[in-house]
Amino acid sequence: MALDPLSTTLQALADPTRRAILARLAEGETSVTELAKPFAMSLPAVSKHLKVLEHAGLITRSREAQWRPCRLEAAPMREAAEWLERYRVMWEARLDRLADYLASIEDEPVAPAAADATATGRADDDR
Repeated sequence: MALDPLSTTLQALADPTRRAILARLAEGETSVTELAKPFAMSLPAVSKHLKVLEHAGLITRSREAQWRPCRLEAAPMREAAEWLERYRVMWEARLDRLADYLASIEDEPVAPAAADATATGRADDDR
């Protein structure tokens, strides 16, 4: 089953190794060998991660003689960030409404009967 571009991007970003690779590429293009150095894995394993990132459009690889530089491509991450932003705005609005509600009930006076039950730890129906 083919995934849509957003799903492909999110799937690629789900792995911490791939996110670390992208963080390194944010500093500038570099070779596969340099990208592999911080990881305790083989060069072919790093290459598999790079293929996933390349398939998602998050990186590009080129060839310059013997050097195979990798470069970060930000467009798919921008699309994912825009998609996530809609939900961030929604949740912030909901949390703001909750904060307003909680502030409003803190300001309400407590009824005397309710205050007595609260103070004594007893409810209206003593059993």
